[in-house]
Amino acid sequence: MEKHILILATTNDFLWKFERENVRILQQMGYVVHYATNIDEPRYVSYAREMEQMQVMVHPIAIARSPFMLRDNQKALGQLLGLVQKYPIRAIHCHTPVGGVLGRLTGKLCRQKNLIVIYTAHGFHFYREAPLWNHLVYYHVERMLAHYTDILIVINEEDYRNARRFHLKKGGNLYKLPGIGLDRSRFGPLSREEKRSLRQALGIEANVFFLLSIGELNGNKNHRVVLEALARIKKKRGNLSGLLYGICGDGFFRQRVEQWILELGISENVILYGHRTDIPRILGCADATAFPSRREGLGMAGLESLAMGIPVIASDNRGTREYMEHGKNGFICRWDDAGAFAQNIEKMWHLDSGDRKRMAEHCIASVRPFDRAYAGELMRRVYRDMEQKVEAETYGRKARDQYHYGRV
Repeated sequence: MEKHILILATTNDFLWKFERENVRILQQMGYVVHYATNIDEPRYVSYAREMEQMQVMVHPIAIARSPFMLRDNQKALGQLLGLVQKYPIRAIHCHTPVGGVLGRLTGKLCRQKNLIVIYTAHGFHFYREAPLWNHLVYYHVERMLAHYTDILIVINEEDYRNARRFHLKKGGNLYKLPGIGLDRSRFGPLSREEKRSLRQALGIEANVFFLLSIGELNGNKNHRVVLEALARIKKKRGNLSGLLYGICGDGFFRQRVEQWILELGISENVILYGHRTDIPRILGCADATAFPSRREGLGMAGLESLAMGIPVIASDNRGTREYMEHGKNGFICRWDDAGAFAQNIEKMWHLDSGDRKRMAEHCIASVRPFDRAYAGELMRRVYRDMEQKVEAETYGRKARDQYHYGRV
């Protein structure tokens, strides 16, 4: 008998970006994998061909990123209930905040199917520095939905401490994982020759300090603070000669970012590369990366940079606290402190070769606990736990049915 599991997230790119390894593990365990998502988001990229190659059954639903788009999300909940009734789905693995809400409500409303619900929290919205509103609303929502959660997965220590205060479904388990796991076969240090060749291909001169950011163009990724920092450096020095800043990513903030670059007078020193599929090649050209997010659950872009021996100038948040060490594998700033970013960009720019080499070595060493092999083994344990819960629910249901039949 085929085993079916549903993966749920708000955007079509989520599965390809973050869940490929989990899909592979589930398929090795004999599962038919379904994926429910809004296939129209994000609009600037589609992974339809890649998901077809993954042999995943894709189901378009009306799910929206914002929890306040009630009409769309109510429709999506109805669509999820329909999917669970149509296919022999026994477990849901939900991701992203709205996906987490709808997935757990689906599990609650489909009592007759005894669905096992896994929720991976890629970063609770009631983090330490979050606005009071987040703590008042999101904390209580997560606490309530925990009652309908069989397995809760978190990816950083702060979220783990908060999750331990929740009461999961009876017999529920809490896991802390190192994110999706770092693929060090893709992200590893390049030789001098490789780096020189790639920089030539991108048109980056050998004596240019190349600073790079990777991330969607939105408010949370906070690219503005780096642009302001560069404007400060230019004002102080009179120019930005010898420095180039590149941003890989796209999103609904693109026009704003383009306008900020013009207003700050740094257009000659900034390149928007847009959405790229060759991140390791571009990342390998960088002398340092800037990772200024307001919040991160973990932050794979930061880990990938470190894995290549490239130091990171990061904002201080619960995700980067998992691996950043100030002065060793990069520098840490407040997310809104353009002056600190400017100071540390200049410091990184003018590191001597000896300090740069020592920092690169520390970068590589600091990411070893986040290796994909370790994360994969933990996820196999999670899915074995899920299977045991499915079997227990199935056995319990049969026993209850036999009991009621005997009474009749």
